[in-house]
Amino acid sequence: MSASLAAEAAEIPLSSKLEANLDGLRQALGASDDFTLRRLDNGCALVYIDGLVDSDTVSRDLVAPLLTLAEEERQSLASSGKLITELRSRLLAAGELRAAASLTTVIDAVLNGSTVVLAEGLEEALTAGTPGWERRAVEEPKTQTVVRGPKESFTETLRTNTSLLRRKIRSPKLRLHTLRIGRVTQTQVALAYIEGVADEGVVRELRRRLEDIDTDSILESCYIEEFIEDSPYSPLPTLANTERPDAVAAGLLEGQAAVFVDGTPFVLLGPVTFFNFLQSSEDYYQRYDIATFIRLIRYVSFVVSMLLPAMYIAITTFHQEMLPTTLLISLAAQREGVPFPAFVEAMIMEVTFEVLREAGIRMPRVVGPAISIVGALVLGQAAVQAGLVSAAMVIVVSFTAISNFVIPALNVTVAARLVRFLLMILAATLGLFGIVAGFMALLIHMASIRSLGVPYLSPLAPLNLSSLKDAIVRMPWWTLKTRPQGLAHRNRKRQKDGMRPAPPKGEQGS
Repeated sequence: MSASLAAEAAEIPLSSKLEANLDGLRQALGASDDFTLRRLDNGCALVYIDGLVDSDTVSRDLVAPLLTLAEEERQSLASSGKLITELRSRLLAAGELRAAASLTTVIDAVLNGSTVVLAEGLEEALTAGTPGWERRAVEEPKTQTVVRGPKESFTETLRTNTSLLRRKIRSPKLRLHTLRIGRVTQTQVALAYIEGVADEGVVRELRRRLEDIDTDSILESCYIEEFIEDSPYSPLPTLANTERPDAVAAGLLEGQAAVFVDGTPFVLLGPVTFFNFLQSSEDYYQRYDIATFIRLIRYVSFVVSMLLPAMYIAITTFHQEMLPTTLLISLAAQREGVPFPAFVEAMIMEVTFEVLREAGIRMPRVVGPAISIVGALVLGQAAVQAGLVSAAMVIVVSFTAISNFVIPALNVTVAARLVRFLLMILAATLGLFGIVAGFMALLIHMASIRSLGVPYLSPLAPLNLSSLKDAIVRMPWWTLKTRPQGLAHRNRKRQKDGMRPAPPKGEQGS
């Protein structure tokens, strides 16, 4: 429904004349083929959108009970003012029965999968929750897989997603507030948090930003993300997204808030710090020493994915003295037949890899392996034999790409790819001095941005020693007594003291 139509309909209260109400609905919804109007002989009518409702529920819980109401009884109840009470308490068996007094409310209910019951002599309507559209089953996550851990992911249905969260957090403190955003799409958006754990100021600010969104359509959570994030011009994301219910539950338990959007399996989480993007759910499903080792590898891989091509360009172009003589001779021999400088050589390989990567994502699965074969040939032996690139450059680009895949958050991998190209340009013009300047500028930028008011580099800057237990490393669970200070300002204690496992005193060796 357009905004003008909504404004016009808002001024029209429901009439006691059934035909007048039905005419208003016909005008508002037009001549759509899926608009279904079913009139009964006793002066009642049902209105719904075919395909959005469960037809079995409508027939069993609404149509069958209404057919037992005689015309004379309906007139008697309508004249005494008891018709709507009788419909709600005795006749209709459907759940979520709500009264509606305006045409806008009725149209909104119909477009959201409800069936509306209208009757002659009744100035109100009853909306019954009968949604029944096709839904995707809960499946294994596609983008955030783990070896050990839950194998379920969110779907495109909002209520399915919130129920998955409720199964993880069975606490009355879990709060869900639903809004409608999008003048045309009227998309349901739910804000979730745990009362007493999440910062009230953060929740209030997040809700204000959601309510301030005034656009015609919300089709995915990225629409919401770009409207509410703190630093819209930064390549670094300031909100996390995930399709894992356990990741959302863990975030809420640490004091974050989640934004569910109907129609997408990706849920937004905020506030976040930079360190959240390099952590995986699996870090908490395996021993702390293994998790810490893998987490450190991710940090190294993140730095490598940004710096390695730039370092190669700078050293081979400006700082050859830094290389051992044997290695320098080997690299010079490899580059003897290459007609391009190292920077152009690296750009050719990086752009080629980005094209192949994008093509591999967009191509249908049946022809996807063909892209891999072509990519391997182009990026491998053929490019070297043609004299376009050196073998060392193939190794550099390949290791850079593999390092980029280690990062669990896809939006951070994109940021690392963009930064990599900037650092390559600086390396080709200023050498290592350009790389250092660019890296320092990146750190200063990261220290200056916020995520819903939380410093992006927290707990490293500003320094908070207690929160560092779960930032760069992952200490044992029994040492993580408090929630991160940057996310949860109150109710920080999440487990009691003395949880370290130890054998009972006096029974050792017995």
